[in-house]
Amino acid sequence: MDFNGLSMDQAPPISAPLRFYLVAPVFGIIAGFMILFSSVDMLSSRYSMDSVVITHAITIGFLGFVMLGSLTQMLPVLAGVVIPKVDAISKISFGLLVVGVLTMLLGLMGESTLFNIISLLSLGVGFTLMIGVIVLAILKVKNFNATVKAMSTSLVFASLVVIMGLFLLLTYIDNDFAEYRYVVANIHSVWGIFGFGGILIIGVTFQVLPMFYVAPRFKQFCKKRVVWIISFGLVLWLFLNIYFDAYSYLAKIWIALFFWAFATTVWKKLNLRRRPISDVTVWYWRVSSIFLTLGSFFWVFDDYFDNQYTVLVGLFIGGGFIFAIMVGMLYKIVPFLVWFHLNAMGYMTIPTINEMINKRLAKLQFILLMLSFFGFVITFFYSQFLEISAICFISSMMLLEYNIIAPVLLYMKIKKTKPDFDMSAFATS
Repeated sequence: MDFNGLSMDQAPPISAPLRFYLVAPVFGIIAGFMILFSSVDMLSSRYSMDSVVITHAITIGFLGFVMLGSLTQMLPVLAGVVIPKVDAISKISFGLLVVGVLTMLLGLMGESTLFNIISLLSLGVGFTLMIGVIVLAILKVKNFNATVKAMSTSLVFASLVVIMGLFLLLTYIDNDFAEYRYVVANIHSVWGIFGFGGILIIGVTFQVLPMFYVAPRFKQFCKKRVVWIISFGLVLWLFLNIYFDAYSYLAKIWIALFFWAFATTVWKKLNLRRRPISDVTVWYWRVSSIFLTLGSFFWVFDDYFDNQYTVLVGLFIGGGFIFAIMVGMLYKIVPFLVWFHLNAMGYMTIPTINEMINKRLAKLQFILLMLSFFGFVITFFYSQFLEISAICFISSMMLLEYNIIAPVLLYMKIKKTKPDFDMSAFATS
């Protein structure tokens, strides 16, 4: 691995990101059971209550938790800035977000105004607290590299997406705002997928591929221009979508083109890595590149089919691209955190990062997840595949939970023993 340019001494306590990582698959399991007991007719419409609830169990419960956990870990390491009171802030925000997601799911499904109000307050405070603290940390950044710039841009989109999400939740509390629901929901979903998730992944990729896979570094044009070009495309899409809807496809082509270029670049970088050893995380990167390409261009041409395939677009990009990369990165980040923190405490005789997770179980989890994704796509046309696809997804999420718990249990076990070296003399006040 290449640690060049990293501020390892600024890493937050291991508990800060781990609490988000460990709970994320639980929301995936919940979403899987919701899919299992739903119907194809309900899931085929992006605006049905089943689709809304399941989508947010995945986007906030799984993707949101993994992204926030990654931000608390990677921002201090990549930018060298200590997030103030990161453990306490993450603990409070984590609790509020768990309550917010659960009450939102119950409130929307049960049409409960009380649960929706609790969710609105919990999610609002939880996201504001976490994003606000991270933004304050970014303002102090001196090493404003390409990854930090991408993170900053993604947080701008994240803030706007959260505001729109809270407004959409308000429309289920007060019907006076319901007339704006579909317009805001469209912007909310596009900016959430491409602006927050997509740009954040691009920024993290600039650092992660060279670090974990010893792949060639990205060219300066890609680092300095692509995030701004995509951001411009998203703002242009918003303007055209509101005022000149007939021409909004031009902005879609612009956005899709640069995401396709990113996907192609990732594929090439993986082919050129100095240690061409394939593992399940490489599979995830390759599959996600394919799904991103397909999903981006499906999104462009969906307008010609009166948005009949919007659910498939969300499945390709949100599931096949963002979800797959998040799962793949958990297999790298969690073992790395365990290894790094144990090493920093003076433990030398510990398993390597690649030895902390059972490779066969990781591959089985990948296969089950891919089967579920392909099954969901087929289900769009043949409804009899819904149940088996949902079962594959649930099984995959259960295996993922087990696979990321295993390194944490190893960490707890080793920490109870005496370190090989006494590192107390090097501790700072």
